[in-house]
Amino acid sequence: MDLSFLSKYYMFYIMGIKNTVLIAFLSVLFGVILGIFLALMKISNKKILKGISTAYIEFIRGTPVMVQVFIIYYGLPLNLPEIPSGVLALSINSAAYVAEIIRAGIQAIDKGQTEASRSLGMSQSMTMRYIVIPQAFKNILPALGNEFITVIKESAIVSVIGVPELMYNADTIRGNTFKPFAPLVVAAILYFILTFTLSKGLGIVERRMKASD
Repeated sequence: MDLSFLSKYYMFYIMGIKNTVLIAFLSVLFGVILGIFLALMKISNKKILKGISTAYIEFIRGTPVMVQVFIIYYGLPLNLPEIPSGVLALSINSAAYVAEIIRAGIQAIDKGQTEASRSLGMSQSMTMRYIVIPQAFKNILPALGNEFITVIKESAIVSVIGVPELMYNADTIRGNTFKPFAPLVVAAILYFILTFTLSKGLGIVERRMKASD
């Protein structure tokens, strides 16, 4: 396989990796923030909040992420540039999955701890903020790490609106060099290196957390 094009186009891959990691990080960050609210709404006793959260999660998980990207970029009257549109679309998508992860983490906390904190005079919001959510996050940290890895791979979809991430830049190299295969193989190897490294790092963090318990 001829890789001579790398000497000329290696910066395309470097910029693509930077944008891919940035988009994935921001998407998961905003997805976690929105996911916390959705998770709290879903376990709420108020039916309207629970209904809104359930409808959001089911709709987002039941529609292709490419459709969501197109709706955000072409359908909303925001006129956002490509990268913010991609981050917004992936954040909205990620929030639906993160919300279920957080909900499961919160519901896994022993109810006795909630009852104990309430008996000490803490309000429901204080109990959730200082007792339940910190423990839930410790339990779901590996799952959030896996979500980050998933978003890195799924971020390739934002190339359809012209976001210069790894997949988009690899496709640009294909067009410039008239090589249909080699630029994609290099992109695939770089995606693997990214996700494999993160997966191993996540495993180390998980083992240390278990050792500290």
